Amino acid sequence: MQKTEIIETTVRGMGYACVEIAWASAGLLRITIDRPDGEFVTVDDCERVTRQLQYALEVEGLDYRRLEVSSPGLDRLVRLPDDWQRFAGLEVEVTLRAPYRGRKKYRGVLQAPTAAAVGGSAEAPAQADGYVIVWDDALLAAAAAAKPGGKKLKAAKPAAAKKAKPAGADGGAPGANGATGDVHELRFSMAEAREVRLVPVLDFRGRKL
Repeated sequence: MQKTEIIETTVRGMGYACVEIAWASAGLLRITIDRPDGEFVTVDDCERVTRQLQYALEVEGLDYRRLEVSSPGLDRLVRLPDDWQRFAGLEVEVTLRAPYRGRKKYRGVLQAPTAAAVGGSAEAPAQADGYVIVWDDALLAAAAAAKPGGKKLKAAKPAAAKKAKPAGADGGAPGANGATGDVHELRFSMAEAREVRLVPVLDFRGRKL
């Protein structure tokens, strides 16, 4: 099995979701896990997964210097099938694999996945144009003057936007349109996105959103 497959299989087998795998410098292997039930990942969770991964990696003979298992941060990846529904209505930043209209990064409010996207998985993501973010000129201005912490956004109504071009139109590029009311949308498939991350939002009363 491939390295990532061994890690993901081990983590899933323990009842957790494997959000991110990163091989850092000096042999550091970083694993980010989450709980499918929506509860917070605890220190005990991380310790359990660490012990099991150490055993699995040793059995498979995978070389690493140090293993670090942690919970997702505020800028967590949106990657797993359930993530798209779970984080609908929150602000995300999409980094495309290839530039579209002169840039690779777009920021907007994630919409609930369309029927075309249902059925994808981490191993075989849906290839249809089922993923959509929407934004308006106010969000563009806020992104241009982005400050640490960002801000909580309400989900825009998809009905306010004109229908975007399907993903793969215009030579394989994702679709993006202007719309009435200065609302815009970007449709893309996971094959077209290098990564999608939540934009960090902080509530200074101590609550993380």
